[in-house]
Amino acid sequence: MTIQTISPITLNQIVQSGQSIELLDVRMPTEYREIHVAFARNVPLDKLDAEMLAAGQDIADRTLYVICQSGSRSAQGCEKLLRAGYANVVSVEGGTRAWEQAGLPVVRGKKALSLERQVRMTIGTMVAIGTALGAFVNPYWLILPGFAGCGLFFAGITDRCLMGMLFAKLPWNQVSGAQACCHTAPASTCAADAH
Repeated sequence: MTIQTISPITLNQIVQSGQSIELLDVRMPTEYREIHVAFARNVPLDKLDAEMLAAGQDIADRTLYVICQSGSRSAQGCEKLLRAGYANVVSVEGGTRAWEQAGLPVVRGKKALSLERQVRMTIGTMVAIGTALGAFVNPYWLILPGFAGCGLFFAGITDRCLMGMLFAKLPWNQVSGAQACCHTAPASTCAADAH
Protein backbone atom coordinates (compact mmCIF):
# COMPACT_ATOMS: atom_id res chain seq x y z
CA MET A 1 0.00 0.00 0.00
CA THR A 2 1.61 3.27 -1.14
CA ILE A 3 0.97 6.27 1.07
CA GLN A 4 1.14 9.77 -0.36
CA THR A 5 3.19 12.29 1.61
CA ILE A 6 3.45 16.05 1.75
CA SER A 7 6.09 18.28 3.29
CA PRO A 8 5.10 20.65 6.11
CA ILE A 9 6.13 23.64 3.95
CA THR A 10 3.87 22.56 1.07
CA LEU A 11 0.94 21.88 3.40
CA ASN A 12 1.38 25.29 5.01
CA GLN A 13 1.40 26.91 1.56
CA ILE A 14 -1.93 25.21 0.77
CA VAL A 15 -3.41 26.55 4.01
CA GLN A 16 -1.97 30.04 3.39
CA SER A 17 -3.63 30.07 -0.04
CA GLY A 18 -6.97 29.98 1.78
CA GLN A 19 -7.88 26.39 1.01
CA SER A 20 -9.75 24.63 3.82
CA ILE A 21 -8.15 21.34 4.80
CA GLU A 22 -8.73 18.55 7.31
CA LEU A 23 -5.58 17.73 9.32
CA LEU A 24 -5.83 14.83 11.77
CA ASP A 25 -3.21 14.59 14.53
CA VAL A 26 -3.08 10.91 15.55
CA ARG A 27 -0.83 11.33 18.60
CA MET A 28 -1.91 10.85 22.20
CA PRO A 29 -3.93 13.69 23.75
CA THR A 30 -1.03 14.59 26.08
CA GLU A 31 1.34 14.89 23.10
CA TYR A 32 -1.21 17.00 21.25
CA ARG A 33 -1.71 19.24 24.28
CA GLU A 34 2.05 19.84 24.54
CA ILE A 35 2.47 21.04 20.94
CA HIS A 36 0.37 20.85 17.80
CA VAL A 37 -0.36 22.51 14.50
CA ALA A 38 -3.03 25.14 15.17
CA PHE A 39 -5.57 23.78 12.69
CA ALA A 40 -5.05 20.08 13.51
CA ARG A 41 -7.77 18.00 15.12
CA ASN A 42 -6.68 15.36 17.63
CA VAL A 43 -7.94 11.85 16.84
CA PRO A 44 -5.57 9.38 18.57
CA LEU A 45 -4.49 6.47 16.37
CA ASP A 46 -6.10 3.87 18.62
CA LYS A 47 -9.43 5.74 18.34
CA LEU A 48 -9.21 6.52 14.62
CA ASP A 49 -12.49 5.30 13.15
CA ALA A 50 -13.44 6.11 9.56
CA GLU A 51 -17.16 5.99 10.32
CA MET A 52 -16.73 8.40 13.22
CA LEU A 53 -14.83 10.83 11.00
CA ALA A 54 -17.58 10.84 8.39
CA ALA A 55 -20.39 11.35 10.93
CA GLY A 56 -21.97 14.73 10.35
CA GLN A 57 -19.22 15.90 8.00
CA ASP A 58 -18.71 15.89 4.27
CA ILE A 59 -15.11 14.64 4.21
CA ALA A 60 -15.44 11.42 2.23
CA ASP A 61 -14.44 13.19 -1.00
CA ARG A 62 -11.95 15.60 0.59
CA THR A 63 -8.27 14.96 1.11
CA LEU A 64 -7.48 13.99 4.69
CA TYR A 65 -4.01 14.99 5.90
CA VAL A 66 -2.59 12.99 8.81
CA ILE A 67 0.21 14.08 11.15
CA CYS A 68 1.90 12.60 14.22
CA GLN A 69 5.21 13.27 15.99
CA SER A 70 7.66 12.09 13.33
CA GLY A 71 5.70 10.31 10.59
CA SER A 72 5.35 6.68 11.67
CA ARG A 73 1.92 6.83 13.31
CA SER A 74 0.55 9.09 10.58
CA ALA A 75 1.50 6.44 8.01
CA GLN A 76 -0.35 3.85 10.12
CA GLY A 77 -3.34 6.19 10.30
CA CYS A 78 -3.29 6.64 6.52
CA GLU A 79 -3.22 2.86 6.06
CA LYS A 80 -6.22 2.53 8.36
CA LEU A 81 -8.16 5.16 6.41
CA LEU A 82 -7.23 3.68 3.04
CA ARG A 83 -8.44 0.24 4.17
CA ALA A 84 -11.70 1.87 5.31
CA GLY A 85 -12.28 3.24 1.81
CA TYR A 86 -10.95 6.80 1.99
CA ALA A 87 -9.21 7.41 -1.32
CA ASN A 88 -7.45 10.71 -0.60
CA VAL A 89 -5.22 10.45 2.47
CA VAL A 90 -1.81 12.08 2.81
CA SER A 91 0.81 11.75 5.56
CA VAL A 92 2.75 14.85 6.63
CA GLU A 93 6.47 14.06 6.23
CA GLY A 94 8.41 14.27 9.48
CA GLY A 95 5.28 15.05 11.51
CA THR A 96 4.89 17.80 14.08
CA ARG A 97 8.63 17.73 14.76
CA ALA A 98 9.40 18.65 11.11
CA TRP A 99 6.60 21.24 11.13
CA GLU A 100 8.14 22.96 14.15
CA GLN A 101 11.71 22.68 12.77
CA ALA A 102 10.52 24.40 9.59
CA GLY A 103 9.56 27.41 11.75
CA LEU A 104 5.85 27.01 11.05
CA PRO A 105 3.30 28.14 13.66
CA VAL A 106 2.36 25.75 16.47
CA VAL A 107 0.22 25.90 19.60
CA ARG A 108 2.09 25.11 22.81
CA GLY A 109 0.54 23.84 26.01
CA LYS A 110 1.40 21.85 29.10
CA LYS A 111 4.46 19.58 28.81
CA ALA A 112 4.20 15.87 29.56
CA LEU A 113 6.56 12.91 29.72
CA SER A 114 6.38 11.42 26.23
CA LEU A 115 5.05 7.93 25.71
CA GLU A 116 8.35 6.92 24.09
CA ARG A 117 10.31 8.01 27.18
CA GLN A 118 7.88 6.17 29.47
CA VAL A 119 8.40 2.97 27.48
CA ARG A 120 12.20 3.37 27.42
CA MET A 121 12.31 3.97 31.18
CA THR A 122 10.12 0.92 31.87
CA ILE A 123 12.09 -1.40 29.60
CA GLY A 124 15.39 -0.15 31.04
CA THR A 125 14.11 -0.81 34.55
CA MET A 126 12.91 -4.30 33.58
CA VAL A 127 16.30 -5.17 32.07
CA ALA A 128 18.31 -3.77 35.01
CA ILE A 129 16.18 -5.40 37.72
CA GLY A 130 15.81 -8.71 35.85
CA THR A 131 19.55 -8.93 35.21
CA ALA A 132 20.46 -8.09 38.82
CA LEU A 133 17.92 -10.55 40.24
CA GLY A 134 19.02 -13.18 37.73
CA ALA A 135 22.67 -12.79 38.71
CA PHE A 136 22.23 -12.59 42.50
CA VAL A 137 18.91 -14.27 43.38
CA ASN A 138 17.73 -16.80 40.83
CA PRO A 139 18.53 -17.27 37.12
CA TYR A 140 14.81 -17.50 36.35
CA TRP A 141 14.64 -13.71 36.78
CA LEU A 142 16.50 -13.45 33.43
CA ILE A 143 13.10 -14.09 31.86
CA LEU A 144 12.27 -10.44 32.60
CA PRO A 145 15.00 -8.87 30.40
CA GLY A 146 14.36 -11.60 27.81
CA PHE A 147 10.70 -10.63 27.72
CA ALA A 148 11.66 -6.95 27.31
CA GLY A 149 13.99 -7.85 24.44
CA CYS A 150 11.26 -9.85 22.68
CA GLY A 151 8.91 -6.87 23.04
CA LEU A 152 11.48 -4.55 21.45
CA PHE A 153 12.06 -7.04 18.64
CA PHE A 154 8.29 -7.24 17.98
CA ALA A 155 8.02 -3.44 18.00
CA GLY A 156 10.91 -3.18 15.55
CA ILE A 157 9.39 -5.66 13.11
CA THR A 158 5.78 -4.42 13.26
CA ASP A 159 6.40 -0.73 14.04
CA ARG A 160 3.78 -1.14 16.79
CA CYS A 161 4.71 -1.04 20.46
CA LEU A 162 2.35 -3.07 22.63
CA MET A 163 3.69 -1.47 25.81
CA GLY A 164 3.19 1.98 24.30
CA MET A 165 -0.41 1.11 23.37
CA LEU A 166 -1.00 -0.06 26.95
CA PHE A 167 0.63 3.03 28.46
CA ALA A 168 -1.51 5.27 26.23
CA LYS A 169 -4.56 4.10 28.19
CA LEU A 170 -3.13 4.86 31.64
CA PRO A 171 -4.73 7.75 33.59
CA TRP A 172 -1.68 10.04 33.54
CA ASN A 173 -1.64 9.85 29.74
CA GLN A 174 -5.22 11.11 29.45
CA VAL A 175 -6.41 14.68 29.08
CA SER A 176 -9.49 15.89 30.91
CA GLY A 177 -11.57 19.02 31.00
CA ALA A 178 -11.46 21.55 28.18
CA GLN A 179 -8.56 19.76 26.47
CA ALA A 180 -10.69 16.64 25.99
CA CYS A 181 -12.72 18.49 23.36
CA CYS A 182 -9.92 18.08 20.87
CA HIS A 183 -10.85 14.47 20.17
CA THR A 184 -13.96 15.39 18.24
CA ALA A 185 -14.35 19.14 18.00
CA PRO A 186 -13.17 21.18 15.03
CA ALA A 187 -9.60 22.39 15.32
CA SER A 188 -10.67 26.04 15.53
CA THR A 189 -12.54 25.28 18.78
CA CYS A 190 -9.61 23.38 20.28
CA ALA A 191 -7.02 26.01 19.39
CA ALA A 192 -8.86 28.50 21.58
CA ASP A 193 -8.91 26.04 24.49
CA ALA A 194 -5.18 25.34 24.26
CA HIS A 195 -4.15 28.86 25.35
